[in-house]
Amino acid sequence: MAVAELVAKCLQARDMAYCPYSGFAVGAAILTTGGAIITGCNVENASYGLTVCAERTAIQRAVAEGYRRFTAIAVTCDIRDSFVGPCGACRQVLMEFGTEWDVYLTKPDGTYRKTSLRDLLPLAFTPAHLQKN
Repeated sequence: MAVAELVAKCLQARDMAYCPYSGFAVGAAILTTGGAIITGCNVENASYGLTVCAERTAIQRAVAEGYRRFTAIAVTCDIRDSFVGPCGACRQVLMEFGTEWDVYLTKPDGTYRKTSLRDLLPLAFTPAHLQKN
């Protein structure tokens, strides 16, 4: 998989965001272990707490399509001067599906910074913790 394709897909997903309240469009693209790319965008709601982030939309879509194993995610928003990562809730949801993700924090111009989910959420609570009881 070319990182460029994953990054391009997250940029396209951002363009589909439904964000009439904040105007803060976010796109995400997840790479499955089989090579499929599943995208998501943020979907806002007038009841703000019901808003769903792009990363969680992508995960939910992937799960609904039968995917459970992932290797990477690219995430983007409209902020041009810095790399922006997923919110804490999204980091925890991603962690549900594995600790070894590559994460590509992507600017609107397509430049990106590679990091890892483990670096973004150190000392995370994972499904493995539930098996220790």
